[in-house]
Amino acid sequence: MTTEIAMAVTAIQPPSLEPSTAAVAVSTNADAGFAGLVTQGLSSVDTQLKAGQSDLQRLAAGESVGLHQVMIDLEQGRMSFELLMQVRNRVLQAYQDLMHMQV
Repeated sequence: MTTEIAMAVTAIQPPSLEPSTAAVAVSTNADAGFAGLVTQGLSSVDTQLKAGQSDLQRLAAGESVGLHQVMIDLEQGRMSFELLMQVRNRVLQAYQDLMHMQV
């Protein structure tokens, strides 16, 4: 029974991302700690926001761009930025909680 569950879990594949919204590949360096993860997250969000803005500018210029794809790219950028802000708020709150602890 547990081997069936293990096989089912390993068979699950993450959804494929489009090239315009693909995240920055995670480096395999040993020095890629928390700062590296933050930097990669910021660059990923920046890439998504720039892709949405680029598509919006192309649509406004009259190029042949699907409105639905522009809206999807803009919403993905907005949601990734919102996630980034929530993570920042949680990290900041955890830091403040640690600073208020009595030793």
